[in-house]
Amino acid sequence: MVWEAATESKFKVLISKIPIFHRRITESVVRRQAEEIAARRNASGVQEQDVVAAFFSDVPSPFYSMMVRLLGQNGFDYKKYGFPKNIKK
Repeated sequence: MVWEAATESKFKVLISKIPIFHRRITESVVRRQAEEIAARRNASGVQEQDVVAAFFSDVPSPFYSMMVRLLGQNGFDYKKYGFPKNIKK
């Protein structure tokens, strides 16, 4: 699936800031999930909202605070999409 250029660029920068031992799996899982979310919306491509939703749906709770910090530091406006939602930790 095609990604919006700005979204993919921010995603790549964010991924580069994830600890090396988690980077590859995080990129793979979040990329796949974002594309699935975009497809369920019948979108023509992956947008920021899809990446944000993917991160919030697949990040284990021990990494939650780091993920929220990285999203914010890298220009992902997760609050605009209603995140964080109540989760069990």
